[in-house]
Amino acid sequence: MKYRSILLFGAPGSGKGTQGRVLAELPGIFYFASGDAFRALKDDDPLAKKFRDYSNRGELVPDDLTVELCCQHIKSREGDGGFQPENDWLLLDGIPRNPEQVNMMVETIDVRAILHLACPDIEPIVERIIKRAAIEGRQDDANEDVVRNRFATYTRETEPVLEQYDASLRHDINGTQTPIEVCADIMQVLKSLG
Repeated sequence: MKYRSILLFGAPGSGKGTQGRVLAELPGIFYFASGDAFRALKDDDPLAKKFRDYSNRGELVPDDLTVELCCQHIKSREGDGGFQPENDWLLLDGIPRNPEQVNMMVETIDVRAILHLACPDIEPIVERIIKRAAIEGRQDDANEDVVRNRFATYTRETEPVLEQYDASLRHDINGTQTPIEVCADIMQVLKSLG
């Protein structure tokens, strides 16, 4: 059975995590953020060290490790009743992150909508990420050069994911609005999904 899925999509710092955490509180939404899952790994987990090595360079974790972690986590939550695919939408943040991951997940997810948080000017977003790093103690976002490399990686490797899906699934939302305004726009899209 393929999971009914919604992709929460956008550049680093576009507000995906903020919106994902809000949406996760709604009945019928199961939220999975690949970055949060990697950061939650125990320090002695070999996957955690690999994640930190890639993240500290502003690079993406290899596809097979990312997809494996995603699928393990979702299956685990399905097993413990935290995710009920017959009733819940799967809201994915940070995966699939490139066209190869789209291909790797084609038998697992049935993408019904893409919530694209568009941010045409990255400068305020870079500032937002660095401030967030200081507040949340996120070392992976503390270095401006690493953050800028993440944007370059996003443009080169992640943005092409949008071309892998039918344009009718894509809902562009202005990610530079206030979080409440972004959330209101997202709610309109979710309402249309039924």
